Amino acid sequence: MIHRPPGVGAFQFVVLATLRAAQLTRGCRPKVDGLHKATVIAQLEVSAGIVTPVTPDAINGPATIGGTPIEDPTAMVHTT
Repeated sequence: MIHRPPGVGAFQFVVLATLRAAQLTRGCRPKVDGLHKATVIAQLEVSAGIVTPVTPDAINGPATIGGTPIEDPTAMVHTT
């Protein structure tokens, strides 16, 4: 059974897992081991804390990863 990490609501968990599953189906490499479908891998990554949300910063402008602005809303997930 997959459990949500502390502090992550059910809706946020589903949104993060959905965005990460989309990344996995586009060819991103999984960060967990196992032979599972993309949706299960995404849920495992979120529950392990490997996937975190990227939120825009109202003061500093658009969301960035490594200084590069994020324009694709499906890329709003960062893996550690």
